[in-house]
Amino acid sequence: MLNTTKAHPEPSNQLRMAAVDLGSNSFHLVIARDIDGDLQLLHREKQRVQLAEGLSDDLILSEDAMERGLNVLKQFADTLMDIPADSVRIIATYTLRRAKNSATFLRRARQILPFPIEVISGQEEARYIYQGVAHFEHFEGRRLVMDIGGGSTEFSLGLGAEPLQLSSRNMGCVSYAGQFFHSGKITQRRFQRAIIQAEQELESIAGSFKRMGWQQAVGTSGSVKIIRDLLLHHDPEQQSIRLPALQLLQQRLIAAGHTDQLDWPGLTDDRRQLLSPAVAILIAAFQMLDIDSMHYVDAALREGVLNEMCQRLHNQDIRQQTIQSLQKRYQIDDEQCQRVQSTAQTLFHHVQDTWQLDAEDGRLLDWASQVFEIGLHINSSGIQKHSAYILQHANLPGFNQEQQRLLAAMVRFHRRKLKLEELPKLHLYPQQKVVPLLVLLRLAVLLNQKRRDHWLPEFKVKASNQQLQLKLPADWLLEQPVLIADLQHEQRLLAKVNFELTCPQLPLEEAEL
Repeated sequence: MLNTTKAHPEPSNQLRMAAVDLGSNSFHLVIARDIDGDLQLLHREKQRVQLAEGLSDDLILSEDAMERGLNVLKQFADTLMDIPADSVRIIATYTLRRAKNSATFLRRARQILPFPIEVISGQEEARYIYQGVAHFEHFEGRRLVMDIGGGSTEFSLGLGAEPLQLSSRNMGCVSYAGQFFHSGKITQRRFQRAIIQAEQELESIAGSFKRMGWQQAVGTSGSVKIIRDLLLHHDPEQQSIRLPALQLLQQRLIAAGHTDQLDWPGLTDDRRQLLSPAVAILIAAFQMLDIDSMHYVDAALREGVLNEMCQRLHNQDIRQQTIQSLQKRYQIDDEQCQRVQSTAQTLFHHVQDTWQLDAEDGRLLDWASQVFEIGLHINSSGIQKHSAYILQHANLPGFNQEQQRLLAAMVRFHRRKLKLEELPKLHLYPQQKVVPLLVLLRLAVLLNQKRRDHWLPEFKVKASNQQLQLKLPADWLLEQPVLIADLQHEQRLLAKVNFELTCPQLPLEEAEL
């Protein structure tokens, strides 16, 4: 562990940031310093938790596993207390994205750590791992990266710093230890079953990965490191991991017969339990992907997260790149998006303080404004449903699961009825924040219905709790009968969710005369 004591204050151009990886086997914390765009690692902490061990067949996380995780978070909270809140990212992976009761853990964790915990998809996990490796060790050609975790194994293939293909497979050393090597017994039959299961997991991706090809294969994670170290101890001449050496290690494990007999150099008690499943997964990967050799790199998800945080500090947010890629791929009307986005931001700035919205909320509103018509190429009827489906199921690099679900929900309800019961349950974005963002998007779309530049005049906005007053020029509004009808209809729709939209210049409806 690095000493983080500093004799002098940090210069203003050196910003500290932290990334926390809530993995299925271990929790990791890394603190780094941004020095003019370059990352300098200052401090690391790692605690074994084995969350995946507490995940039942029906995907319920046990109380014991939760307690282990929460106890480690208490330790991390002390380390993070001096880091600014907006410079900390906490990422949760396989077990917490799979557990049906993960919301319980996240709620209890929030009482310990005053930072949001982001649950990410498997593909997003693979992307972060690739970025961590790519920025840790430069390589010109195509590179295959494999990370064996506690509950899943991530594969990524890319060129330079750009990932080209990503996949997450449901096979990990903790879950396989319980499934195939329970009670610590190691036999030929158990190994064979584990290898076959892993090969089945890899069957659907092997062809596409091999067709793309690579010039270098890299392994990350503690499991790959301990395997590399054991192979080096047995044969110091062998600097990389190769299949014959893995198969020889497999036979040595079988000959030992039980994890209690693995009294090997550098092999800790917890690693004894996870070695056989890790070797089985690695053998399956070598055989299915035709890997010739693999070397270990000491960088993974948390380094990738830190790198992305550094990029965001320097206004290089990959999420904006993702949105622009969607706009191009689906040929979205860029001019209309700019109109809606401009109106949405005008509304946002008027209500931001009153409704306690922050800059990140503004960015989400921006992105929703840029892709709300993404489903138009399918059908203009029910566009909001088509758009939401695409956003919910697409791979969106940079977005965590909740951000992706929120983006899809905002687009889903940008028009027609607003059904609160169909909004996703989100712990990072409470409904009292989601509804105001939806109101702003709906109004921005409605006020740009003519799809013309310079059509909408200047307007005024006043906000209070669950209320927004919109003031448009009276003489201009009287010449817009369709807009008047739409605003009156919107008033009725929002009233059903206890939100009041007022527009003093609107004429009274006939029922009110």
